[in-house]
Amino acid sequence: MSAAAVPAVPAVPAVPAGSPVLPPAVAAAREIVAGLVADGVRDVVVSPGSRSAALAYALAAADAAGLLTLHVRIDERAAAFLALGLSRGSQAEGPGGLRPVAVVTTSGTAAANLHPAVLEAHHAGVPLVLLTADRPHELRGTGANQTTDQVALYGTAVRQSADVPAPDGRPGELRDLRALLVRALVAARGTRSRYPGPVHVNVAFREPLVPPAPLGALPSAAHEAGVSPDRALVAGARDDVGPWPLDPAPATVLVAGDGAGADARRLAEARGWPLLAEASSGAAAGSHAVAAHRLVLGSLGHGVERVVVLGRPTLSRPVQQLLAREDVEVLVVAPGGGPWPDAARSASAILPGVPDAWWSGPTGDRTWLDAWRGAGQAARKAVADRVSAPGPMTPLAVAAAVAEASGPDDVLVVGSSNPVRDLDLVVDWDVSPLVLANRGLAGIDGMLSTATGVALAAARAGRRTRALVGDLTFLHDVGGLLRGPHEPAADLQVVVVNDDGGSIFATLEYGALAEDAPETATAFERVFSTPHGADLAALCAGYGVRHRLVTDTAALRAELARPSHGVEVVEVRVERAGRRAEGASLAADVGAAVARSLPRGREGQDAAGRDA
Repeated sequence: MSAAAVPAVPAVPAVPAGSPVLPPAVAAAREIVAGLVADGVRDVVVSPGSRSAALAYALAAADAAGLLTLHVRIDERAAAFLALGLSRGSQAEGPGGLRPVAVVTTSGTAAANLHPAVLEAHHAGVPLVLLTADRPHELRGTGANQTTDQVALYGTAVRQSADVPAPDGRPGELRDLRALLVRALVAARGTRSRYPGPVHVNVAFREPLVPPAPLGALPSAAHEAGVSPDRALVAGARDDVGPWPLDPAPATVLVAGDGAGADARRLAEARGWPLLAEASSGAAAGSHAVAAHRLVLGSLGHGVERVVVLGRPTLSRPVQQLLAREDVEVLVVAPGGGPWPDAARSASAILPGVPDAWWSGPTGDRTWLDAWRGAGQAARKAVADRVSAPGPMTPLAVAAAVAEASGPDDVLVVGSSNPVRDLDLVVDWDVSPLVLANRGLAGIDGMLSTATGVALAAARAGRRTRALVGDLTFLHDVGGLLRGPHEPAADLQVVVVNDDGGSIFATLEYGALAEDAPETATAFERVFSTPHGADLAALCAGYGVRHRLVTDTAALRAELARPSHGVEVVEVRVERAGRRAEGASLAADVGAAVARSLPRGREGQDAAGRDA
């Protein structure tokens, strides 16, 4: 459906005040049914069974309230084909595609009996939602009654398959169920893929499965999950963005994650939005890009009311925390047919492209942008002061030198863990080079081979390639330096930040525990820091690769400025101790610099016009 055709969400009766607390299985089942109703499912077929009891009760309540039509069949095979017929028959009601129909079973052979209809729906492109109840994980593989392996039961015949752990009442659980259902319904309709068909949601339930008496009304999403029932998620076809007018009033920032592309920068500049761009976004440059944005968020993030997301943001916990806030509207632009990025499960709308109307029209409050730009300039200076401070070489200084040496025509491949995060803090480009990172799963494996492949391809366009990696990343793929005598040679400069271990863990909660509980420090050093003592020069010599060890910034800059010939490694040794304290100190310096950059009016408000 297009953004212009958002279906009305039916009013769902709320649970009366004073209703008893529901068991987790019952609350989850009711949320699932409320989610089906909100997303346009009008028919559900159920076969009787014990493990699916919570769903059956919720469906009966929804049927009694007139929110959907419930169909009961004893035989699950017949139930599935009935659902198939209900969906196929929906085309008689008018245009708009087949309407998804859900079918609910208990565990065991009941779920297997859906398979013939699933195969037909798969090949015919009929949207079905297969809700199979299952035993919780602790009963699987124990010989428990009516318990078999239902995970991925239908193989490649479904568009999407999800195995949902038994609900236990944790905070945010019901919101996550709703988000999962939205993705399942989008996949079933083929809204983004244009490939409709069945989807499988296997939900484990722990007892008790029976709601307290009286049954009460079906809960609304607002009651159970803190989600407004009129928050419609739009996932239009790839070439059907539809009109999506944008109110300029809410204080908006644009988050550009990995692979966002140049459109993110252009859109931020067209709308007057601050741009929070990751280094590998393809948009980390220009007048609206906020330097060290993950540190600036601590000072200005409280005023954000809306976030527009392009690309896949993965680097920053502060950005993820912003996207998870309940008081922030999140609009995700996600072209293509695959899953959209929404790790916080909070997106208000998913759009297949930037609507045409967004490229023009009124912009937001100029003071909002000015506050962020001023904060970014202050942050940039604070980071630069730290980089240029006297003393031994630091990872931040290495990243800054690499960024400075990388011009618009260069290609920079950056490794996961600290290198990409350090680069994210120091970039200061008018025009960004092509920055590539393996952020799909953000692993450290295969980076030298990846960079070699990039270099071979980039050389065809006359572009120079360098890589910035950590020592563990280097060692993990040191075999990537091997090239047979008959293979094409790549021109690749690899800068290795060698701190003899994995210092990123010191910046996380594991490092905090080692500091707060000294008795854990030995274990932390062994299983997280993983010192290795490897001789990188000897390894390079064994592979016939040129190696240079540099000890200061001037020497590093000289190596970066030299033309590269073949594969060469520039090693920079840095200290690992104190990484956590260094990060905290830098954050404090940036916070203080940003605070000084924000002029205050007579009423004690910051430059963005919101309470500081």
